[in-house]
Amino acid sequence: MTRQLSRSEFVRLGKRGSYRLGAMAAQGIAGPSLPRPFRPSFGRTSHGGPLIGWICAGLAGTVMIAWGAIEAIWYVSLIIGVIAGIVARFGQWPLRVMAPAVVVMCAAGWGAALIVPAVRGLPVGATARTIAGVAGLPALVVVGIGITLAVSVLQGLVGLWLGRALTPYPPRNLPLPRFRD
Repeated sequence: MTRQLSRSEFVRLGKRGSYRLGAMAAQGIAGPSLPRPFRPSFGRTSHGGPLIGWICAGLAGTVMIAWGAIEAIWYVSLIIGVIAGIVARFGQWPLRVMAPAVVVMCAAGWGAALIVPAVRGLPVGATARTIAGVAGLPALVVVGIGITLAVSVLQGLVGLWLGRALTPYPPRNLPLPRFRD
C-alpha cells in the first residue's frame, strides 16, 4: 500500500530539516567537534608576549650559539633549536615563522664565531680551505665555511623539530595570557 503525500509534505521533500527522526543520539553526549574552517586573515596576529621580547630572545639565542662555537661546544645550536621549538609551541608561532628565525640565529651565531678569530688575525680562511680539501670537497674558503654554517643550521632545524614534537599542544579551552605591546 502506498500512502499519498500531502501538499505540505511534498513541498518539504529534499529540504534541510525536513526529516526529523528524533533524538537518536544519547542525550548529553556531544559528538566530536568539527575542526574550524581556515579563514585567511590579513589582520594583526596575536601571540603570547610582545614582539620586542621575541626579538630579544632571538638575539640571546644567537649570542649563545656564537659563545658555544667559540668555546668549541658545537651542539649549542641543537639545544637552542629545541628551546625555540618548545617556546614557539606555547607562543603559538607557526613553523613558517620559526624555521627562518632558527636558520638566521644559527647562521649568524656561527658566522660571528668565525669572524671573531679572523678579525684577530688567525688563519680562518686557510683552515676552512684545508678542511674542505681533506673532506674531498673543492679546496675553497667558501665551501669550508658554507659547510660549517649548513651543519649549524641543520642542527638548529632538527632541534626545532624535536622541541615541537616533544611539546604538547596547549589546551584550546584555556585562553593564553595576552600581553599588551
